[in-house]
Amino acid sequence: MTPTATPGHAGHAAETMLAGGAFEYITLTIADQLFGLPIGEVHEVFSVQRITRVPLAARPIKGLVNLRGRVVTAICLRAVLNLPDGNECAERMAIGVEIGGEPFALLVDRIGDVVRLPPATREPNPIHLNADWQNLSKGVHRLETSLLVILDPECIVGSETLAA
Repeated sequence: MTPTATPGHAGHAAETMLAGGAFEYITLTIADQLFGLPIGEVHEVFSVQRITRVPLAARPIKGLVNLRGRVVTAICLRAVLNLPDGNECAERMAIGVEIGGEPFALLVDRIGDVVRLPPATREPNPIHLNADWQNLSKGVHRLETSLLVILDPECIVGSETLAA
């Protein structure tokens, strides 16, 4: 069986269903909430050593990082998701994605495991999902003990909070 695409919502990128009918995500935690990014959209996971601040940048844009000679925009997902500052990306773990040919580092609190989930656990965004997250999410997976909110990197990079 070959991978098949499932449509995104409102022009969002499609996800790929793996052979055997599973979706695969890298999990991450921000402010004790579990999120996932489709593994096919993740280029790498890395620790950020130094961030060069960009004057007058929107709150979520933490600055620029050098990743093997490439200048990469660092975006704090905690700020994009409008979560309390807490330890705002203090550990500086990042997930590298590429949107429109441009590299981005999505800063997170913690990076978890890669998980394979069956389509049966996949649901559209619940109506009670935080309004700030509705346009950034592709849907959710209901797990035994938590809800995995699937983030859309294209929508994060294109979100209005980055332009503010």
